[in-house]
Parts: sequence; structure tokens; C-alpha cells
Amino acid sequence: MLTRRFSTSIRHYKKFKYDPNYKFKCGLEIHTQLKTKHKLFSLSETSFNAPPNTKISYFDVGLPGSQPKLNPEALYLALKAAVVFDCDIQEFSTFDRKHYFYPDQPLGYQITQHYHPVAKNGQIVLDPKFDNVKTSKTIRIEQLQIEQDTGKTVNFDDKITIDLNRSNTPLIEVVTKPDFEDIKQVHSFVKKYQLLVSYLGICSGDLETGAIRVDANINVNDHPRAEIKNLGNTSDIVNALQYEYNRQISELEKGNQLVQETRGWDGRKTRTLRTKEDALDYRYVPDSELEAIRLSKNISKEIKESLPDLPDKVLEKLTNEPYQLSLDLSKFLLNSPPILEYYYKFFHRFTEELKQTSKSANNWIFQELFASFAKSQVNFDVDIISSDRLFDITKAISDGQLSLVAGRILLKYLIKNPQCAAQPLQEIIEDLDLEKPQGVSAEELNDAVTELCEHIIESNPAFVDKIRQGNTKVIQALVGSAMKASKGKIHATEFRAKFDELLNVK
Repeated sequence: MLTRRFSTSIRHYKKFKYDPNYKFKCGLEIHTQLKTKHKLFSLSETSFNAPPNTKISYFDVGLPGSQPKLNPEALYLALKAAVVFDCDIQEFSTFDRKHYFYPDQPLGYQITQHYHPVAKNGQIVLDPKFDNVKTSKTIRIEQLQIEQDTGKTVNFDDKITIDLNRSNTPLIEVVTKPDFEDIKQVHSFVKKYQLLVSYLGICSGDLETGAIRVDANINVNDHPRAEIKNLGNTSDIVNALQYEYNRQISELEKGNQLVQETRGWDGRKTRTLRTKEDALDYRYVPDSELEAIRLSKNISKEIKESLPDLPDKVLEKLTNEPYQLSLDLSKFLLNSPPILEYYYKFFHRFTEELKQTSKSANNWIFQELFASFAKSQVNFDVDIISSDRLFDITKAISDGQLSLVAGRILLKYLIKNPQCAAQPLQEIIEDLDLEKPQGVSAEELNDAVTELCEHIIESNPAFVDKIRQGNTKVIQALVGSAMKASKGKIHATEFRAKFDELLNVK
């Protein structure tokens, strides 16, 4: 289940085909909300689930006389992204006003970086080992700029409302060169971009909640391009690009001319929103209330030295010795840094102190532990069963104190009783009476096993009839009942042997 959930395979391309007479060309503009506590130019809290207009300040709503003050946390995250995307950080950058008049933009302009962005000339490399592309592909980044988000129109209590909670949320806009030669590259790039910004804490990484919004510029054979706005997830991106590619070809083959325009995606087709604006339409002017950003020459080096290993390096590590994980499981861990840390800590204690194999360590995490949470219908939480507690359970099994079944019973109990997280493990084992029998002779143990198996046989006549008719696989159901009744204190092989004896199974 876990592997299927986090699979990066793409099904969209099975029916879609490229026309060899029309070259696909695409570039992206990605708007990414930065993961900051406060907004870009005010002390309002950033919030994505609060009731409309409850997380706003005077500046957010454009009241006269209010002035912006740059949030240094937003600047740091933008610089962090610039380093990760291998950009040239500009020692001098400025803010500009982009003028347009929409109800969700109360200032009458958006503060952005049109003339002197904070970073230029970067790249993200798609690796065939990790990114679902056939060959290595470098996507150049033209620039990375800091800007403020707008508000939004929402339906609240059956009324159309302008919600300004999102207004002035810090964004970076990342503009790529038109280097994409097929839609699979676009899909792989967006997935890699999501992974990078979420893994490094730059953004939550969610497309569905609007934390990342993608505009795609597409054309064929260098004809005028169409910009498709606000694509909300990877499925929409793929389907919209497929539709628009076919639409442009159809228009050209009808003898029609393509025009540069902005289009929207309604889930089935793209439609014209407006002809494409240029810089003159927006009347960009330098912002008179914000000072220029001046940075140290060493800022890139300093930030780079503070970063952890980047995802490709971590994936390389996880898919090789000693971990030997699948790519899907490795990406799952990368998308969940607390679980990745949990995995590392347990893996090394388990393999080094218990001298167990990497396969056994991985089974405990991805099969036993995660399966116990799933069967209990509880989301995995590193605080419910810590990596140290999981290790102690496996050690008790390795030392012969607990059977594997008893260990599974213990896991489920701890999941359903999170208040026991701090209780000594030995106390819980004793309270649940899970330890293997101690001080019992072989004869006494055999008598107990015989008595329990005879009771189970008498209680399950339908199963017994099937076994006597030759369906010996049904014995496993009886073994399961015996293991449950004994709380896993006795090994399954002993029960199987006793059932075989009592039922004359050879």
C-alpha cells in the first residue's frame, strides 16, 4: 500500500501522442508561498485555514499611511531556494510595484522584483535515476524574485467574500527558460521542485492548497505562446498541456494564426482569459517605501554550508548500502523529514547493536510498524512509539523475552494508548502478560498446547471438516486462533505440529 501511494509513475501519457511535425516547447512560472510565521511586509501571521479576514493588518488591506517593512525570514528562505537552485545571488536587488486593479489586491499594485530580482541564472537537473526521465535534462532558471501574494475571492456562508488573509503572504516566483521538450519533463520538474522546497523547509510543498501555483507558457514550432494560469496540481498541469498542444496544432492546421494570450484551465479544456499583457500594461515603477537589499559577497557560500544533504544525494544514499530501500520508499522518507530522522536512528541501533540485517530493519519500519498504525486506523506519529521504544521491542523479541506475535500485540496496544508513551516498557509487558512462559517444563508446556489445540478443534468443526477433506491450508486459521489465545507466548511452529498430530495431517 505504501509503495503504491508514493509511486511516481505517470499514467497520463498512454493515449497522448506528439506530432513529429510540431515541436513542443514550454517554460514555467512557479509561485511558491514561503513557510514563514509572519507576512512579507507586516507582522500579520500567515494562515491558510483561518476564517476570512482574521489574519490581516493595516498594510495588508492597503490602508493609507501604512508602510511595508521587509520580513528577514522571507528573505532568508528566498536566498536558501536560490542556493539550492544553483542561482547567482545578486548583491543588489530592489522591489517594484506592478500595477493592476483587482478586488483581491487592495493596494492597487503588487510589490515584486521586476527590474532587479534577488537571484538569476540558476538550474535544476533532472536525473534519470530519480526523476522519471530517460536522459539527464538541465532546466535553466532565468530568475528568482520575491513578491507578495494577493487575496482571494471565496464563497463564505453562501456569500461571495474578498478574503485578504492570503494578501501579503511571502512568495518567490521562479521563472524557467523554455527548456521543456515534452510534458513528462514538466511533470518530473514540478515533482522535484516540490520535493526540494518541502524537504528544506522553504515551503509546505502542497499544490492542492495553493502553496505552489504553476503558470505554464507553451507554444509549438515557435509560434506565439499561450500562458495557462494557476494550474493547481500535477494532473492539471499534464492534462492542460496535452490539451493546449493539440489545440494549437488544430488551429494551425485550420490555417488560423495563434496569438499571444493568457488562458485558463477548467478541468477539460483551456479557454481564453485575456490577451497577454506586457511590462507596459503593468506600469512597473520602483517602490519608493522599500530600501534596496544589499548582500554580502559570501552569502551563497555561507548558506550552502548550512544546508543538509540535498535530496538527490539522500536518495543515492538510501537506495544503496547499507539501507537498500526502493526509490518510492526513499522518496516517502524525503517527503517526511521527521520520519527520515526516525528511520536513521532506529536503523543504526537495530543493525549495529542487534547485529541484524538491513532487510530486517526495513521490515520492522515499513511492514510491522506502519502496518500496525494502519490496522489501528491511526496516522503514524513518531511521538506515539519513539524509535528507542521500537528498538526496545525488537530487542525483547531478539532476546527471547517476547514472541513476534506478542511484539505485534504490544505495538497495537501502544498505538491505541498513546498515554503510555512514557510508561516503562517492562511494566506494560507485565500488565498485558505478554512474556514467554518461564520455569515451565517441556511436559507441562506440551500438555498446555494439547489442551488449547483440542479446544480450538472442538470450536471449529467446519474448519476441521475442510482439513480432513484435504484442504490443509485451513490449519493456519487454527494456528492463528491458538496464537491469539496464547498472546503469542508459544511459537506458531509448536501449534502447527500439534494440530498436524491431532488431525493426522502428514
